[in-house]
Amino acid sequence: MKHISLTYKIAFIIVLNFVFASVAFAQSVYPPYSYQFYQKLNTDLYSTETREHTSLKPFFVDDSLLKLHYDSLMNYGFDGKEHGLLYRKLFNEHLIDYKSSSFTFYADLLPDFAIGRDFSGKLTTSTTSLGLQIGGTVGNKFYYNITGFESSAVVPDYLATYINQVGVIPGQAYAKTYKDNGYDWSYLTATVSYTPIKYLNISAGRDKTFIGDGYRSMLLSDYASPYPFLKLTGTLGNVRYMVMWTYMNDPAPTSQYDVSRKKFGVFHYLDWNVSNRLSIGFFENIMGFFTDDNGAKRPFDFNYINPIIFLKPVNNASDDPDKSLLGLTGKYKISDGMTVYGQFALNEFVSKDFFSSDGASVNKYGWQLGIRGADLFGVKNLNYLFETNNAKPYTYSARSSIENYSENSEPLAHPWGANFREVVGLLNYTYKRFDFSGEADYGHYGLDVGGLNYGKDIFELYTYPARAIGVQTVSYGNYTGQGLTTNMYYLEGKVAYLLNPKYNLRIELGGIFRQEHNSQFEDRTTMITIGLRSSFRNIYNDLASYKAH
Repeated sequence: MKHISLTYKIAFIIVLNFVFASVAFAQSVYPPYSYQFYQKLNTDLYSTETREHTSLKPFFVDDSLLKLHYDSLMNYGFDGKEHGLLYRKLFNEHLIDYKSSSFTFYADLLPDFAIGRDFSGKLTTSTTSLGLQIGGTVGNKFYYNITGFESSAVVPDYLATYINQVGVIPGQAYAKTYKDNGYDWSYLTATVSYTPIKYLNISAGRDKTFIGDGYRSMLLSDYASPYPFLKLTGTLGNVRYMVMWTYMNDPAPTSQYDVSRKKFGVFHYLDWNVSNRLSIGFFENIMGFFTDDNGAKRPFDFNYINPIIFLKPVNNASDDPDKSLLGLTGKYKISDGMTVYGQFALNEFVSKDFFSSDGASVNKYGWQLGIRGADLFGVKNLNYLFETNNAKPYTYSARSSIENYSENSEPLAHPWGANFREVVGLLNYTYKRFDFSGEADYGHYGLDVGGLNYGKDIFELYTYPARAIGVQTVSYGNYTGQGLTTNMYYLEGKVAYLLNPKYNLRIELGGIFRQEHNSQFEDRTTMITIGLRSSFRNIYNDLASYKAH
């Protein structure tokens, strides 16, 4: 398995030549997306008095309403008194922190060390990771951040099973095995962000993008490994529009031909704040590839440089090999403390079957419905989220594995792929330097069994559904949970004491209970961990099985 080192080179070129480049604009700081951190901004994001664009993440923190709240979080614990160098570096400042009128620069070491015990598997787990981040601003229009980690870990059995089947540390990078349940890997993100005028931001690098107001996204999540991208984001009044071009992997372990190939993704998203309370969004993706299934090189279609949304409708009968995904998002603020939101993702459909209950495999879609808010029961900083996510069998899959909705062997939308139902709830509470968080998750899904494709594994071709008869490629009777019907229960709790908010350095105690069972196997994980953690990256442990085992 190829191992990507921390010195993995990122190539990106931005041509900056704008007529209005001299227009002044406050610097656009680009904080990496993390649900646990972003939910602390709920009172501002979901206030009925504002029209913040909340569904496209990471945010830009400039002179908007978010800046005051963001700055207070980043400077928590600063009392204005004179303290020694060691105190300031441990609790208030970056390790290197330089500011002038024309530019800023910061750098931090990022320790991520933890040890734990999986009581069910009788295994001592550990994480040994050391990272480095550098970043800063040039003038008032340019921002950059580069973050990298060299890591090794011993993980519980359910994660080891996933890694061995997929070949990737969940959401991070290729895994190199060094012992039973033990792996090492490198993780790297880099972003440069330029705002020539207040209506336009240009960013490029290697990172992730999240679309939606929920914990999960059925359209584009931050789960899969980071990827090279070029992104343009324009904002005019109540409308924000994003177009992004990406360069992605279709690795051999999940390729139908057991070869590594490259592919590209084009993403468009338009978010419209209709009023202070109501927002709707429109999403489009096109996945393409550079080498076809016969090994022939295929040139990039320059029509995809066109930044206009809805270039290509969903059409399962088209001879065009590139696949598309359409989506809708929406939210409505019932009150300052309560917002309902949702998503709908449409991969393919046949009109005559779409509104029936015949279980046609060609009708592939997913949806989300949730509610979230701040200050639950009037308790300040007690934030909550409750949502359900659902994807029909074969959603996000394609006629060829390289065309499916994935990056580096993992889904670009919900981590569980397709053919699932999920109900998840989260609570977060902050008191001074203490952060408390809890998650409860229930999943119902169907795994492939007997060599048949029941629709959960998005790398399997949907042209061969399990219920097809003979050469028939359109079948009926496909319903969520078909195949090896499996249920999962997941509970996780964390208590963290924040040491330095600048890079989220904290002492963290956590516990996980996970049970997954079906007619063939039952997995149980009961574990606790304690560690010194840092960075804002999301690490998902609430995963469903990728395949039967």
